[in-house]
Amino acid sequence: MTGPTTSRRRLALALGLTVAVALFLAFVPLHRHWFDLNVYYEAVGHWLRDGRIYDFTIPGADGADYGFTYPPFAALCMLPMTLFTWPAAITLSMVLNVAASATLLTWLIGPIVQRHGWNKWFAFVVASCLFVLLEPVRDTFSFGQVNLLLLVLVFFDAWLLSTGRGRFAGYGIGLAAAIKLTPAIFICYLLITRRWRAAATATGTAVAATLLALAVAPGASRVYWTEALWDTDRIGVLSYVSNQSWEGVLARLVDPVPPSGVVWGLGVLAVLAVWTHRVRCAAAVGDERAGFALTGIAACLISPITWVHHLVWLIPALAVLVDSGLRPDASPARRKLLLRVGAVVYVLLCSSVVWLWRFDSTGVDGFLGSNAYVWICLGLLIALPLRGARSAEMLSQEPYPARIP
Repeated sequence: MTGPTTSRRRLALALGLTVAVALFLAFVPLHRHWFDLNVYYEAVGHWLRDGRIYDFTIPGADGADYGFTYPPFAALCMLPMTLFTWPAAITLSMVLNVAASATLLTWLIGPIVQRHGWNKWFAFVVASCLFVLLEPVRDTFSFGQVNLLLLVLVFFDAWLLSTGRGRFAGYGIGLAAAIKLTPAIFICYLLITRRWRAAATATGTAVAATLLALAVAPGASRVYWTEALWDTDRIGVLSYVSNQSWEGVLARLVDPVPPSGVVWGLGVLAVLAVWTHRVRCAAAVGDERAGFALTGIAACLISPITWVHHLVWLIPALAVLVDSGLRPDASPARRKLLLRVGAVVYVLLCSSVVWLWRFDSTGVDGFLGSNAYVWICLGLLIALPLRGARSAEMLSQEPYPARIP
């Protein structure tokens, strides 16, 4: 795990790895041509011209028409895009996603690098190359998506809570929830772990942002909260293989019949029950990173639609899994098992394996393969390792000290 021992060898390996990854990204993965960014860009422009935003749609590759599905506050945040040309908007999206990626990697691998005494720049280069190979990350850049930015907002609060600055936490989660509803589950996490002040701050921030959008754009707010929010057809085709949520599994099983709302609801309740138990266990040992990672996993499972690029919410869980496998206080057998599991999960998340069943997800192989990322989510939700009592005692040497509510 230490890698090259000299600066020259580190530089040679870093350059070789960077070139190999760049060539792979340039020629191998399917490029999405900034489709989602185009939806944002055109929808906001349509809003300024015609005063309506939720009736604008663009046809997608799966035959569905895609429009602006986020709350009005997200539209307000995206208004500055209208000041840019389309090439400039693409550049801005790339720059923001690069900045978000660098921030996340600093938070996720910084403690690991510090604990093991690795060379910082070399570890960051290697981690960055591994990071961009993940399919959710590739698609986030290629679609021009915003989930990495939301991840930064949410995990900024995780960082505050983990470093004893909890009195300032909640604003990031609140803003993320106002931009896109899915991160609102992190407010529930704050409530379950009894972070009352942070939960109140997050709720107040989300409500204030929503009321601001209501004051600025009352028409768009009315349409969204009374019509667009409840129109699931505008989000996409539930059975499309890119939908790696619990409802996506059900939709592919019964396609072309709509999935049962009762069965979906029971599955969601089961996921929430397991998630509640596991985040309480994480809070009991002060494992803030695992608690937030488990919440991101649960969000992917219970959301009606979780496109592959939404699975960037699994990255913190992958970091926790690898970190646990590198801890010296674990037994050699456990460390080997965790690192092997982490490697398998990583390879699967890079492989785009679910697309092998894009046109036919029937049969046992279709059931298992087309839902591969869902099985990863369920496995991580149930078995993501938490810090034990001995690990909690070691946290005083890390920038993530234990905090038992």
